[in-house]
Amino acid sequence: MCKILVAMSGGVDSSVAALLLKRKGYKVSGAYMKNWINEENILGDCPWQQDIEDARAVATQIGIDFHVVNFMKEYKMRVVSYLIEGYRGGSTPNPDVICNREMKFGLFLNYAIKNGFSAIGTGHYCRIVRNKMGKYDLLEGVDKNKDQSYFLSMLKQTQLRHAYFPIGHLNKNKV
Repeated sequence: MCKILVAMSGGVDSSVAALLLKRKGYKVSGAYMKNWINEENILGDCPWQQDIEDARAVATQIGIDFHVVNFMKEYKMRVVSYLIEGYRGGSTPNPDVICNREMKFGLFLNYAIKNGFSAIGTGHYCRIVRNKMGKYDLLEGVDKNKDQSYFLSMLKQTQLRHAYFPIGHLNKNKV
């Protein structure tokens, strides 16, 4: 049986993703990626403690194990530094694209595999199919207003091979 570690943010999309994968018969666990806690009091709110509590409550409700994975140091090095250097260099960086490639489908995927999981699942609105040549194609989500395939556009075949996007075929109002 395929074991899937679902990246759970505490929000609806990742919670439904975990539930759908469990209903399909996969052995599912959830994990919150602790990337940022706003310890430098930068403008904006990052309610990470509430997010963890919400994700843990959902995991308990649907009957799956739950973990918290601390990637704060790596996030600062790989995503925050990329953002700052991009601004310094006069470009408009996209931290979401880099975070997905480096964090969710990089470190988080590696963590999952090292801990006995064969794949990760997320609440992204996109789809994945295996084409006739055995390669994985990333497709838009059915809900064009919520499509997130752009934010995953830099994923490699080795990353897509281990990815599940269980809400990509749904409209947001259904989720």
